[in-house]
Amino acid sequence: MGLDFTIKVLYFYKTMENSPPHGSLATRLAALQQGMALAQPAALIGADAPDGALRPKTPPLRGASLGSLRHNQPFGDAPILIGASKTQPVEVLAEAIGAGLRDFGENKVQEAQEKWPALRQAHPNLRLHLIGPLQSNKAEDAVALFDVIHTVDRIKIADALAKAHEKLGKRPMFLIQVNTGEEPQKAGVAPRATAELLAHCRAIGLPISGLMCVPPEGENPAPHFALLHKMVITLGLRELSMGMSGDFETAIRLGSTMVRVGTALFGSRG
Repeated sequence: MGLDFTIKVLYFYKTMENSPPHGSLATRLAALQQGMALAQPAALIGADAPDGALRPKTPPLRGASLGSLRHNQPFGDAPILIGASKTQPVEVLAEAIGAGLRDFGENKVQEAQEKWPALRQAHPNLRLHLIGPLQSNKAEDAVALFDVIHTVDRIKIADALAKAHEKLGKRPMFLIQVNTGEEPQKAGVAPRATAELLAHCRAIGLPISGLMCVPPEGENPAPHFALLHKMVITLGLRELSMGMSGDFETAIRLGSTMVRVGTALFGSRG
């Protein structure tokens, strides 16, 4: 990869960064997709691989659990691009759908309930991802609405989701959110407690497909992504939800199967 790889990724990132936010969503989407295609998983060894997390040609996360979601991806085995559409109006969402985006992430169940039913009726192949914290009293609504829930982070939430999962007979994909920086103000289970939460989920019949993280702001995200990658392999899972507008290339190189991009796609929020 080396310098040539870095120049190509920076070119595509600058293309979408410098595009005017109004009327350029299709251009930004195309630039993101091309940048993602370039950012192939790294082959790291020894000192370059934190705690031995990555090894040459490791194929940890390209499995059946996301196969149905990837069937129409323009770059085949590239990670899923999720448009983080929090606070975006319906008109912008419709523009993104028209540009070809099919995966959208929302932070709040109630906001998603207000925006998405009509859009989903018109576009039944859309996928909705819950990427924000979930309250247990919203678990049934979340299972009914979302295709992927990224933020299982404690036993109470797992129990509520399992109950809703059984009651509704609907089977979204579930991921555990890991607080890799162990920040007290942030949602997510501590890395050392993740195996215990996963065991509980399995015991109550809540199928967990992978892990999600949001690295601490201002820190190098690579060690956090590498840690999550190592945990996925150790725990026998497949999917990694990691990477946002400022670090999605790094996340993909470290094995991400889903990136959650807001600003680089929709522009800065007012």
